[in-house]
Amino acid sequence: MPYTLITANRNYSSWSLRPWVLMKMLGIPFEERFEPFTKPSNYDEFLAFSPTGQVPVLLDGGTTVWDSLGIALYLADRHEGVWPVDAAARAFAQSAVTEMHGGFSALRNDCPMNVGVRVQPRPMREALVRDVARVREIFEQGLARFGGPWLAGEAFTVLDAFYAPVAYRVRTYGLDVGKGQAWIDHVIAHPVMQEWETAALAETWREVSHEEELLSCGAITADYRTV
Repeated sequence: MPYTLITANRNYSSWSLRPWVLMKMLGIPFEERFEPFTKPSNYDEFLAFSPTGQVPVLLDGGTTVWDSLGIALYLADRHEGVWPVDAAARAFAQSAVTEMHGGFSALRNDCPMNVGVRVQPRPMREALVRDVARVREIFEQGLARFGGPWLAGEAFTVLDAFYAPVAYRVRTYGLDVGKGQAWIDHVIAHPVMQEWETAALAETWREVSHEEELLSCGAITADYRTV
């Protein structure tokens, strides 16, 4: 029986993208269940399938796994390729993944994921400047140390999956990630990411709080979503 992965809006849900792109890229079969954001808080409705009232959630028979990192760790126990094989690359990936999972609050708050738009951002707060500089450092270190084209070497791993939402943020807000732009271009161009993006652009609904959050971050200069 295949896994079931519960995710939300392709345009907004950065946390949903992580396990989705990981499983797609590694060829791990799963059925998709879509639970869209329909209002500012879907907590009560999402409690029906998620102990945290949030997505993503992975269902494996009678087992429920929640949180993008929890799902990644669960899959790593059952499938090869989630983490890099090389010990140094694995250590780098484990550190950078947990750093992304627990940090970068300014990047999340000031540059929310919205796949289909381009934004001229407001002047960056110092905290956001630091977050962008740190992302740039991780990208450049990973590519330089392990040779690319992925952040931990030749193979796509959970490290790339956890920073995949950042790729869309970099493009949406025109953030400068230095030589890390090579990874941004590479990951966004991949057919799996293009599949996600196509679905995001085709979504016809708009969730008010996500849209208001976007407008508070800057001026929209282009909108490629279905009107």
